[in-house]
Amino acid sequence: MATIRSVGVVGAGLMGSGIAQVVAQAGYSVVVREVEQRFLDKGISSVEGQLKRAVEKGRMTAQDMAGTLGRMTWTLHLEALKQTDLIIEAIVEDLNTKQELYRALDRLCPPATIFASNTSSLTIMAMAAVTGRADRFAGLHFFNPVPVMKLVEVIRTIRTSEETIRIVYEFAKSLGKEPVRVKDNCGFIVNRLLVPYLLDAIRTLEAGVASVEDIDKAMTLGCAHPMGPFTLVDFVGLDTTYFIANIMFEEYREPRYAPPPLLRKMIMAGYHGRKSGRGFYDYTGPAPVVTDLGL
Repeated sequence: MATIRSVGVVGAGLMGSGIAQVVAQAGYSVVVREVEQRFLDKGISSVEGQLKRAVEKGRMTAQDMAGTLGRMTWTLHLEALKQTDLIIEAIVEDLNTKQELYRALDRLCPPATIFASNTSSLTIMAMAAVTGRADRFAGLHFFNPVPVMKLVEVIRTIRTSEETIRIVYEFAKSLGKEPVRVKDNCGFIVNRLLVPYLLDAIRTLEAGVASVEDIDKAMTLGCAHPMGPFTLVDFVGLDTTYFIANIMFEEYREPRYAPPPLLRKMIMAGYHGRKSGRGFYDYTGPAPVVTDLGL
């Protein structure tokens, strides 16, 4: 069985930088590639900030922080990933862009290199099909924030070899994560169940069944959820949820995956959730309050 020693991460955004951080903390050497220096700088700043806070809170030593940063290389050059044993892609959720990247990586990397996508909704086979290594291609879906969330969905396509799945499964465990095996399907486990739940909460609000606050309260107190559906969708991002829901609706053609009209209208209004300052809750004041949607 092949051994993972060095890891490439393509994308230094929120997910990519988080993945790179936990991989480096686990003792692997990591090469992080971005397309522009400003994105690279943002990723570096994010990782350094996370590690500094961990040191301040006593969760790691300054020596461990220095060791983690020392195992990370940041680059604008795809060629720098050539000798890595595993490459994890965490770029924009667009199939054509991902396929273009994998074609380039397939030409660049030796046959033994394993490819893995962090996609949250696209099928892995759609990316593996454009390479000559579909047997060494899997999904590794981490969750945000990566340094905190324990789950990793390990996705096997109809072409992925059992050896590849064993390697990436054990790799995920070596990061201190809890991997689960999933067959390749749009949305995998979590989003396949979570997205319809979030959309149903919005439909329940549209139908006038209850208010944002009461729906959130009902699900936290009645089902012991850590947060209600509207708090959660604001955290995930209304635009992200809408985008994923559309991909899943295109795949399954089931009404439960179709984004409700209210979600589309809120995105048109610029209400994207926490990141924009307003979603189902307004975050512009000292404490979140329910946004007046005129319902």
